[in-house]
Amino acid sequence: METLDINAPTKPPQWPRHGVSLAQAFRVWLRVASLSFGGPAGQIAVMHRIIVEEKRWIGEARFLHALNYCMLLPGPEAQQLATYIGWLMHRTLGGIMAGGLFVLPGAVAIMALSYIYAGWGSVPLVVALFFGLKAAVLAIVLQAVMRVGRRALKNRVMQGIAAAAFIAIFFFGMPFPLIILIAGLAGYVGGRTKLAAFQPGGGHSSGAKTLADADSLLGEELPDHARPTIARAMLASSIWLVLWLVPVAIIVLSLGLHNTFSEIALFFSKMAMVTFGGAYAVLAYVAQQAVETYGWVRPGEMLDGLGMAETTPGPLIMVTQFVGFMGAYRNPGQLHPMVAGTLGGLLTTWVTFIPCFLWIFLGAPFVEALRGNRALNAALSAITAAVVGVILNLAVWFALHAWFRELRPMRALGLSFDAPVIASVQPWAVALSLVGMIAIFRFKAGMLQTLAGCSLAGLVLYFIGVIART
Repeated sequence: METLDINAPTKPPQWPRHGVSLAQAFRVWLRVASLSFGGPAGQIAVMHRIIVEEKRWIGEARFLHALNYCMLLPGPEAQQLATYIGWLMHRTLGGIMAGGLFVLPGAVAIMALSYIYAGWGSVPLVVALFFGLKAAVLAIVLQAVMRVGRRALKNRVMQGIAAAAFIAIFFFGMPFPLIILIAGLAGYVGGRTKLAAFQPGGGHSSGAKTLADADSLLGEELPDHARPTIARAMLASSIWLVLWLVPVAIIVLSLGLHNTFSEIALFFSKMAMVTFGGAYAVLAYVAQQAVETYGWVRPGEMLDGLGMAETTPGPLIMVTQFVGFMGAYRNPGQLHPMVAGTLGGLLTTWVTFIPCFLWIFLGAPFVEALRGNRALNAALSAITAAVVGVILNLAVWFALHAWFRELRPMRALGLSFDAPVIASVQPWAVALSLVGMIAIFRFKAGMLQTLAGCSLAGLVLYFIGVIART
């Protein structure tokens, strides 16, 4: 029988206790990032399948709790969810690795496509390719309206909030952040007064057998590094605020407020604080500002950029990198346009995603305090309802600029919108959009198949036109 030697040195507990090394985690998160097509719903589904069902790192309840927290935050919830889970599994380094890898493939792909677009975007073949791409994007945005609407518009009050948000932003040009603020306040008051219409419902559960937290590799206990302390909160705040705001301050102070790089740094830093509701919702705000206020891109180019983001892995909000690239490319100052575009795109990505790490590393240890807060859940429900109206506005905005060559500004009695000139309609653009909608809604075609099919149709129409002219 073996005896215990009390004088023998004891081994410290091994980290990580769940047995998943950082190298193993790197390979898994790279795989998640490479498969993250199809917007946040598809990305979260991929993450759930790999992290919960296949690898069994965390349980269903912990996954959903983390997702609910990320949905409360500004920014792309799928990227933040990856950061959250990476942080739970492997501390701060794991969170940076998971969140960074989630962005990296899309950032590289969008940068490459931006070079092609800026250098050869006027080539007829490229124009034809993006002509078909725009048609598919319209169908995909409408699908997003219906997907979010089915979950969010549970009663007439929520439907009314969505309708009011659409009217406010489309017909009156009300800023997106103000709409979100009003909706959140209405929901908070409704929750505090316990109105039935504002009570949370639904969820992201599946009918399949779920993995209990206790049966996962991480277990159900809170890891030591995830316990909230004021010291950790102060450290996280100071590090990520410095990484975010110091570069912005240096650019503004050295180049001036009206320099393009300063405008990019300030605008997308502001956007990072108000991007509630996902990429589709915030793109209405970006389009409103980038096209009409700053003139960085043209209306049709926003559709092209979204098409790029739809066909590459990573968050759809990566379309902002394309916007920053084109803005700096067209206003290069003393730099070569391609160099300026590269710096503008990288700056946009930096100020867009660094705040995402701040929200997670600062707030995640305190996330348990948010559970069961009725008023806060009601505010989230109202914001989600308003987001449906904002996404619908984005779909209408895209349709007008894709289908009509000419729009007439309507500015009277407080109204501020662009009405289509019917004589300028582009029949083939309308027809391709309808084909994309039929493919998605009638035949349940996937996003990539629809995008590829419409792009191919655009090329076919181009060659038919060439043959007809010869």
